[in-house]
Amino acid sequence: MSSELGNERSARLMTAALDICLLAFILEKERYGYELISGLEAEGIRFVKEGSIYPLLRKMEKDGLIAARLAPSQDGPARKYYKMLPKGKEKLLAWSESFLEFTGKVSGILERRLNIEDARSESAGETDRNLA
Repeated sequence: MSSELGNERSARLMTAALDICLLAFILEKERYGYELISGLEAEGIRFVKEGSIYPLLRKMEKDGLIAARLAPSQDGPARKYYKMLPKGKEKLLAWSESFLEFTGKVSGILERRLNIEDARSESAGETDRNLA
């Protein structure tokens, strides 16, 4: 059960940071949707589906953060590639600074108040006692 709750929480946290991650990948080079999902998965983020990224990519395109172009594909239908626009780079930098500042504060709170290994040991001990 704990693992399921962790996955659900991770998925919600990822959803909140998905735009930053997508822009970071697009900053490196022009990419198409499946390539973005694969990149996230390669980084260990496995909660993202096509239905999550395409509406976000359309919104970022509408907001002038990225531009899209269709290019033929040897593997099937044309692919839509996304590239970074100057406004997108500015937003990415601003959002990243804000995100890193926030996550740093959360990490500090957790580090000062919770020793994860001790908490896990205590939790496992309580489970063992409850089973006895």
